[in-house]
Amino acid sequence: MKLILTTTVANLGIAGDIVDVRPGYGRNFLLPQGHAIAWTKGSEKQIEGIQRARDAREVRGVDHANQLRTQLETLNVSVKAHAGESGTLFGAVTTAALALAVKAAGGPSVDKRSIVLVKPIKTLGTHTVGIKLHDAVTAHIPVEVVAG
Repeated sequence: MKLILTTTVANLGIAGDIVDVRPGYGRNFLLPQGHAIAWTKGSEKQIEGIQRARDAREVRGVDHANQLRTQLETLNVSVKAHAGESGTLFGAVTTAALALAVKAAGGPSVDKRSIVLVKPIKTLGTHTVGIKLHDAVTAHIPVEVVAG
């Protein structure tokens, strides 16, 4: 089954790639989750649009990733979360909330899927969060979780 990926799928490809997968995987996972669309001859324009959008937000090599890392590591990022009196959160800080906090702190827009949490953030205080910018470059930023 030929499909066009609309998002990056681990061990399969990146957005805009044409992939050949087993029919069950495509029909039961990729298509319903919105990770892919069916391939047709007329879908070439969709592929070009997806690739243009990917190129606009993509990190352009290791040098560009290193520049973004230095920019991200200088930010003071804080996230407000609901917490109890003992300092534990009601729930956990999500990667989407972290991506919004990085953007609000003056940093570049970061995809929530590129944020790496070793363990969930469930307490107030300062935590270190990894942001994978490139295969060889990961930025480690301090994030202050405050009651709010």
